[in-house]
Amino acid sequence: MRYGIVMLGLLAGLAQAADKAHPGEIELSTRVSGVVEEVLVRAGQNVKKGTVLLRLNKVIYQAQVDEASADGERLRAEEAEAKRDLDRAQELYSRTVSSTSELDSAKLRYTRAKSAWNVAEARLTIAKKNLMDTELRAPFNGVVTALPAAPGVVVAAECQPRVLVWMRR
Repeated sequence: MRYGIVMLGLLAGLAQAADKAHPGEIELSTRVSGVVEEVLVRAGQNVKKGTVLLRLNKVIYQAQVDEASADGERLRAEEAEAKRDLDRAQELYSRTVSSTSELDSAKLRYTRAKSAWNVAEARLTIAKKNLMDTELRAPFNGVVTALPAAPGVVVAAECQPRVLVWMRR
C-alpha cells in the first residue's frame, strides 16, 4: 500500500513537471506500439483536426488484419456447413428417421461454429482498429509545439507511452 502511495506521488510530480515544461499543451502518443516510420508535421505548424501527424510502421498490423480476415472466411464457411447439417438433422428428426441425440449434436456443432465465427469477426474488428491507430491524428485544430518523434523511434504503448507530439489549441 505504501509503495502505491509513493508511486502516485511520483506520478503526480512527473505530471506537474510536464505541465511546467509545456504549460497548456497536450501530450499525444499512439494507442498501439511500433516504430515511427514517418513524421508528417514540424514544430510550429498549424494543423486541423484529423490531420495525420505521424505514422508507425504498419506491417505487423496489416498482417494481423489479413490473418483475422482469412480465419473469419474459413470459420464463416464452417458455420454455413454446420447450418446445412443442422437443417438436415432437423428434417430427418421431423420424419422420425433420426434420434434426438443426433439433432442435439448437430445443434451443438452449429452453435460452436457460429460462436467461433463471431469471435473471428470481433478479432478482425480489433485488428482493423489497431491498424488505423498506427496513424496519429490531431485531436483538435491547433499548433504543433514540440516534436520529439522521429523515424526509428520505438513506441511501447503498453507501458508509459512516449510523448510523440506536443500540441496546444
